[in-house]
Amino acid sequence: MVRFEDLPYRPCVGVMVLNRDGKAFIGRRLDGPEHVDENHDWQMPQGGIDEGEEAYPAALRELFEETSIHSVEKIAEIPEWLHYDLPKDIANHAWKGRYRGQKQKWFALRFIGKESEIDISCPGGHKPEFFAWRWEPMKNLPSLIIPFKKPVYDRVVEEFAHLAK
Repeated sequence: MVRFEDLPYRPCVGVMVLNRDGKAFIGRRLDGPEHVDENHDWQMPQGGIDEGEEAYPAALRELFEETSIHSVEKIAEIPEWLHYDLPKDIANHAWKGRYRGQKQKWFALRFIGKESEIDISCPGGHKPEFFAWRWEPMKNLPSLIIPFKKPVYDRVVEEFAHLAK
């Protein structure tokens, strides 16, 4: 068995979608291996990068799969990858125990469509990830995310804070 510390990070993207008022899209998680705390079950769209896929196209794909949003403009990107470790008890069963956590490439996108475009029921056939959504002031995001992801959200908010003004 591979030691936890020797497991790789799962390549992933994260997307902060900002509306015209500078508020961020967040969805309330249905379930999943990281959904372990009913008080911190909100998050921004994110997901794995497929083999051979580049990060930005993966971000657009994940955003569309989870929200049906396609009317966006890229406004910023964090140049380096951000990492977080899963708690060991979650890592043992999440993603079949193959990863210690995720390394994420984060993008900020401006939503330029109409809210009627947003559909978290995933009509394209993907399993829904969220059962509710809302626009939230960016500064509140770290307090809504599962605690082991908070340092990543702190950094994302710090990097993109100027976009909310």
